Amino acid sequence: MTTTIYTPEMARMVAVRDTGPLEKVFTIELPDGRSLDHSPGQFVEVSVLGVGEAPFGVASSPSRSNGSFEICVRRVGDVTNAMHRMQPGASLGIRGPFGEGFPIEKMRGKDLLFAPGGMGLPPLRSLIQQVLDERGSFGRVIILYGTKRPEEVLFREELDEWVARDDVECRITVDRGDETWDGHVGVITTLFPDVSINPRNTVAVTCGPPIMYRFVLMELLGKGIPETQIYLSLERRMKCGVGKCGHCQINNLYCCQDGPVFTYAQIKGVEEAL
Repeated sequence: MTTTIYTPEMARMVAVRDTGPLEKVFTIELPDGRSLDHSPGQFVEVSVLGVGEAPFGVASSPSRSNGSFEICVRRVGDVTNAMHRMQPGASLGIRGPFGEGFPIEKMRGKDLLFAPGGMGLPPLRSLIQQVLDERGSFGRVIILYGTKRPEEVLFREELDEWVARDDVECRITVDRGDETWDGHVGVITTLFPDVSINPRNTVAVTCGPPIMYRFVLMELLGKGIPETQIYLSLERRMKCGVGKCGHCQINNLYCCQDGPVFTYAQIKGVEEAL
């Protein structure tokens, strides 16, 4: 059973690496080397003393914890700018993990279709890693990933590993190519026509910018995948993490507590959900 930390505990940043023009991956270790004990799809609140606090989805699988976890941070505001200036050994406050993650038990034995866009890859990476670590428990694994430009492709080395695997079908696209890009060019939905699936035995998982959801959902529903077998992460709405600030509320749902993972059936027709 997951133990949630509700007041910030000081954790240590043990490694930092670039993964995009504005994105860094931070490896964080809790006091005494304790495991975060999260589920794929959950998030944590990270605080920088004297600056503020912000929520981030956990980008690494609990199956690969080794006493630490990873988050992927895009430099867009005060907290993220402060984090990008930090070096290994720096201290951060951590609360969490919060929210409902992906129901991996319901996915066992199923074919899985992942469709992340841009920064939607980090929260899905946690689930993808666990699926690959338990590869024999799942059917086909299909990963369709899209970004705007080649330089915005995140976790490129890991994506190359997925592409090279015989037991994974991984395809990558960019909206606009350049002289360095020899792969597919087009929005993420242009990858779907070449993918044939058994819709009743397929679970789809997607995360990305709001405009992407509308069109990816059309593709998934068009392939006959039931609404109850389509999962979305709405982690972009997170704020306080405990349902007090109201920032993540959509109608009667609090994303930080009822989500951030929902089935399409749960949020279909819910105003402002997508």
